[in-house]
This record gives sequence, C-alpha cells and structure tokens, in this order.
Amino acid sequence: MGQWLLKPLISATSARFSNSSSHSYLFTVSVVKPFTKETPTRVSAAKMATSSGADNKTNSTKVIDSHLHVWASPEEAAGKYPYFPGQEPTLRGDLDFLLQSLEEAGVDGALIVQPINHKFDHSLVTSVLKKYPNKFVGCCLANPAADGSGLKHLEELIVKDGYRAVRFNPYLWPSGQKMTNDIGKRLFSKAGELGVPVGFMCMKGLDLHISEIQELCTEFPSTVVLLDHLSFCKPPTNDEESFAFSELLKLSKFPQVYIKFSALFRVSRMPFPYQDLAPLLSQVVSSFGANRVMWGSDFPYVVPECGYKGGKEAVLSIANQVPLSSSELEWIMGKTVVQLFQGQWVP
Repeated sequence: MGQWLLKPLISATSARFSNSSSHSYLFTVSVVKPFTKETPTRVSAAKMATSSGADNKTNSTKVIDSHLHVWASPEEAAGKYPYFPGQEPTLRGDLDFLLQSLEEAGVDGALIVQPINHKFDHSLVTSVLKKYPNKFVGCCLANPAADGSGLKHLEELIVKDGYRAVRFNPYLWPSGQKMTNDIGKRLFSKAGELGVPVGFMCMKGLDLHISEIQELCTEFPSTVVLLDHLSFCKPPTNDEESFAFSELLKLSKFPQVYIKFSALFRVSRMPFPYQDLAPLLSQVVSSFGANRVMWGSDFPYVVPECGYKGGKEAVLSIANQVPLSSSELEWIMGKTVVQLFQGQWVP
C-alpha cells in the first residue's frame, strides 16, 4: 500500500489572464503567450484527435480517461451482476463496448467510477479490474450509512480488491446530513490514511457543497480530492454562477485538490465541441496548474451526445482554442492521472 501514497503536486503554470475579478470569465478572451526559448510548442489538436491507438503506443505519454463507468449487460444482470432496483440503465455500458470505444479513440486506460446502477455492489467493476489490471483503476462508492458499516466496506475494497479512489456522492447521505458529519469525516480521514483520493460529485451545484469540501480539505490535508466534472460549474451567466466558479478556482489554495475536466456535455451550454468551455479551462489551468487537471469522458453517457471519440476530440479542440502548450496538454490527457496513481499504466 505504501507505493500508492498520494503526494499532491504543486505546479507553477503561467497565468493566461487575471482571474481577480469574479466576472472576468463571462467573456471570451483571446490570449497571446509571449514566446521564449522555454515556451513549449503548441500541439495540433486535430492531429492528436485523429491519432490511432497504435500511434499512442509510440508516445511515452499515455492517454488516460479519468472518469468513466462500466456496468453489466442485461444478460450479466440477469445472472451474476444484478442492477440495483430502480437503477436499471437505459444505455449500453458493458465491458465489451467500453473496450471497443477505448480502442477506436486511441485511449490507453481509465479510472472506472463505480456506477449508481450497481450502487454498493462492486462485484462487476471488481471483475473488470481483475481481468484488466494494467488498463483500469477502480474508484469505489462510499457508503455513508449511519451505522458506520461503510468504513469497513471501504477498507475492504481498497485493501482486498485494489480500489485506489473513492467517490463521495452527497445525495447518498441520510436526509438532512452533510458530508462533514461524523461518518463523512471518518470516511474522508480513512481515505487519506489509505492513500486514496476522494472524488466529489456536486451534481446539484457546487454552491450547495463548497463549505463541506473546504472544511474537509482544511481538517484533513493529507486526503487528496478530485472534483468531478468541473464541479458542475457551467459558463457563468449571472452573478450567482460567477461566484460559484470563483469559489471553484479558490479551491486551488488546497494543494491536494485536483480538477476533472470531464463530462463536457454536462457543463457546456453549447453543442459539440463545447467551445464555450475554453475560458473556464484556461482559468482552471492558470489557477491549479495543468498537473492538477485531468480529462474524463463520462462514458457511456457521452456516447449519445457526441460519441466516445468525440468526447476526447472536444477536449483537444478546446485546448487549441485556449491555447495550451504541448506540455500542459500532456498533463491533462493522461500525465496527471498517471502521476496520481503511481505504478499504474507504466510504459
């Protein structure tokens, strides 16, 4: 377990534009970076987006998806891996489809997040991790039950089954309870003790959970944090949304906090390729550094929106619009998540 210990990375990335005003990101800005002999060359997203899986294997930097799901096929669910009642999926998300999608998009591996379709039954995802230990890393789902049974379950999933991250879904907490209750703090502390990051899903808005995240980060600085899907911050259109995004940027003061630039179709106000997210990505990279930012597809939900490969291509297109350097893009497309989960996805 010792080799898994997470050490937050601190980056000194050049700022693209000032974010001192909470309204600055309401506008699309053109950014010109001064060229020095140390300035990395810009990558052609079009070239990278059309590269094949074979091309990726010649590159030392692997392309890793930091956020996707896999669940049983209907046939598997009828037998060994049943869905949780009421959470039957409406999309195909089985392993064969996932492997096919990764191959077609030239993606080398992924962090699999336990889907709500199986809730706290991790057997399907565990079977995938055991079958493809060099391709996938598992993120389990925290069980915040009041009886504390989730603590033992978390430790078993990490120590016995090899999960290397855990997701906090605040909407699974008992009614009226926050993630900062006794169980939440014990789960969060245990994750840090075991060297696994905690991912937060703020689907109903960061403003509802920002104080909890701040409190947990302050009290337990050794626990690494992953913020899923830009914490569901969309391009701001009013003062309230502007404030929420500014609060997201302020979380960069905690060196253990990382951002997933993922599920772009959920946070953009525009159709594919989601170009309105360029100013947000620019400010996130300026605040956190590219080595604390990682892309994610949110497969299979991304498939009906723009296709799995389209989800990857959108990130590259947005990166060109910012623009990001080749080094920054390498961090976001795989290097950040590889660094977080050391010993995984090795060349």
